[in-house]
Amino acid sequence: MLNKLNFAKSVFLACLVAAPMIASALPSDANQPIRLLADRATYSERTGVTTYSGSVTIEQGTLKIAADNLTVNLNTNNRSINSAVATGRPATMQQIITQEKGLAKGQANRIDYDAVSGIVTLTGNAKLTQAGSSFSGNVIRYSLKDGDVEANGGGGKRVELIFPPNTDTNQRGLR
Repeated sequence: MLNKLNFAKSVFLACLVAAPMIASALPSDANQPIRLLADRATYSERTGVTTYSGSVTIEQGTLKIAADNLTVNLNTNNRSINSAVATGRPATMQQIITQEKGLAKGQANRIDYDAVSGIVTLTGNAKLTQAGSSFSGNVIRYSLKDGDVEANGGGGKRVELIFPPNTDTNQRGLR
């Protein structure tokens, strides 16, 4: 069982995980408390690895992450986040990006977050939806900084993109 100091460090590190993910989301999210729930939490001072397991959930404002397991890799020199990996069947994440763009939802067997590049990679039965549009494939890369999306099929499957119909009343189908 973790002692109180290690548990406090683990919760603090969870806060560090959530903070960079909200950089391009609603500004109010950063001012909200972070709530992390897990059946187990471990932290290694030597390696800088924090692991949460058993129905892991993180919430901060509109950001919500749910996974079976979450591992955070820290830089051992300055304790900044290098990367985070969430796994599950599926692991999910959602967040309101802006009021105009609305809610973005992602799910996959594995969600990798690279803190340096700001890239989220969804792998294995991956799906990303926002504003009525969706991307599905084996691997989806999403830039939190730029909003760019890249999807790959793999395993004999193709990428599927679905876009909502144009709601402009001046447009009446194809001409």
